[in-house]
Amino acid sequence: MITNQSRRAAPAASSAPCRVTVCRGCCCGDARKVPGTDHAGQIPRLRAALGGAAQVRASECLDVCDQANVVVVQPSAAGRAAGGRPVWLGLVNDDDALADIAAWIRAGGPGLAEPPGVLDLYAFTVSRRVGKAVEG
Repeated sequence: MITNQSRRAAPAASSAPCRVTVCRGCCCGDARKVPGTDHAGQIPRLRAALGGAAQVRASECLDVCDQANVVVVQPSAAGRAAGGRPVWLGLVNDDDALADIAAWIRAGGPGLAEPPGVLDLYAFTVSRRVGKAVEG
């Protein structure tokens, strides 16, 4: 279950916003691994749904290929101060999932807003080695 240490208002525009990392390595973004998904359009649609509420970047392989497509939501500065930690989401292969992720981030993201319950189905835990590679 994705939980927050505390619930606070969304961060002020002056604080560092959430960051979203979308894996586009060997398996994520590959129609052979995940057929029927518009991989090329996924990042632009996520950016549009966020409306500038978070930075979105593509990454090389995040080394969790069994969870393709992977999205990592890192908390804003205010979210981290409130106890939020990066949330790893796997099997993000449809627009409904992107919409739920975007709505959560617009509401404040990790540490500041409760995510839609359906995101619990996408959340997974990674090894410290893999997690440090993205957080660093």
